[in-house]
Amino acid sequence: MTADRVPAEARAHIEDLAAFVTASPSSYHAAAEIARRAEGAGYTRIDEVDAWDIAPGGRYVVVRDGSAVAFALPEAAAATTPFTIIGAHTDSPGFKLKPKPTTLGPGGWWQLGVEIYGGPLLNSWLDRELELAGRLVTLEGEEHLVRTGSLLRIPQLAIHLDRGVNNGLELDKQRHTQPVWGLGDAESADILHALAARAGVEASQIGGYDIVVADTQEPRTFGHAQELFASGRLDNLLSAHAALVAQLQTEPREAITMYAAFDHEEIGSASRSGAAGPFLEDVLLRISAALGAGADERAQAFAASLHVSSDVGHAVHPNYPDRHDPANHPVAGGGPILKINASQRYATDAHGAAAWNAACEAAGVPMQEFVSNNAVPCGSTIGPITATRLGIRTVDVGVPILSMHSARELTAVVDPWYLSRAMRAVLER
Repeated sequence: MTADRVPAEARAHIEDLAAFVTASPSSYHAAAEIARRAEGAGYTRIDEVDAWDIAPGGRYVVVRDGSAVAFALPEAAAATTPFTIIGAHTDSPGFKLKPKPTTLGPGGWWQLGVEIYGGPLLNSWLDRELELAGRLVTLEGEEHLVRTGSLLRIPQLAIHLDRGVNNGLELDKQRHTQPVWGLGDAESADILHALAARAGVEASQIGGYDIVVADTQEPRTFGHAQELFASGRLDNLLSAHAALVAQLQTEPREAITMYAAFDHEEIGSASRSGAAGPFLEDVLLRISAALGAGADERAQAFAASLHVSSDVGHAVHPNYPDRHDPANHPVAGGGPILKINASQRYATDAHGAAAWNAACEAAGVPMQEFVSNNAVPCGSTIGPITATRLGIRTVDVGVPILSMHSARELTAVVDPWYLSRAMRAVLER
């Protein structure tokens, strides 16, 4: 597809993705936005502490911390009805606020103590206007979402004070990543007070917090024909959004359709709301119980189920083409990628590949494969975790991007739309 022929539907999708990213500076905001959109599409919000009144034909959404699951049952749903699940994650690499976060640096600079979260490209976070976002929990256990807007910045050292910087930038993860957020004396500096004021609570009532740093630059299209899209947190809000759009547009047929967006993928998924935790299995078991499934019927349903794990992947970098497999070159604008790895760092097998290829063909979407250069090992995704925990056949897919784990990443405008169309075809199988 040439750059000057980007379909209007793809541009509408990218505008909605931009709105989704803007509304989701933290995983907790993302889960809230997912629930808001699902409820607006007719899904009923349910809570894990309540008994679930689930019935065939129903649509439901449940949130656990920074994760969310939405599912829709066909009218004929029964004990052995399989599941078609599309999974993604809500968190992104960056920084998280430490305990005792307010510090007074040399020169009267107010600074914040932050801990590195996941594997961000540290240099990409320098000299950007940043915000704090996440949740405050009061001593009474009430949760409040909060975001500050532009508040802080990690300033880089001037070239005059580091003449060799262009020969190699080295950042000490403790000393060189602490952001500034104001000027004054130590008595006036209190970031928790500032956060509490924005959340409408008293600082003395804050019992705990999960606060991350987020880039505040707006997502935007650019390029010769506005065919490129840059944004923070494309890893992995791009997939989380594409899958949500597909889920909310799909009428379930033979399978229970399910959307699962997990927190903590960037740090290994081992949490109560991560893919390695029990959240998805808890939801599946409660649905099965509502449909009267025993152990045998549930095993039948799982054996016939399919999980599509979606996370962004690497487009061929024009300045570093040697980092890719010489025969498999995913290109921006070439459609979603099927991720393959012999060591099962991606969970794709022949049956999963066939199901994904059939979905792309049904949707009229081009597709391409990604496999690592043998000298450059790949990362992993939630796919192998879900396959291992539940035994459900899993296929790993995504969209090719540049600058993965940067504060601001890059994709082609058409690819998120292609991905969502293919996902919808999977859900309608």
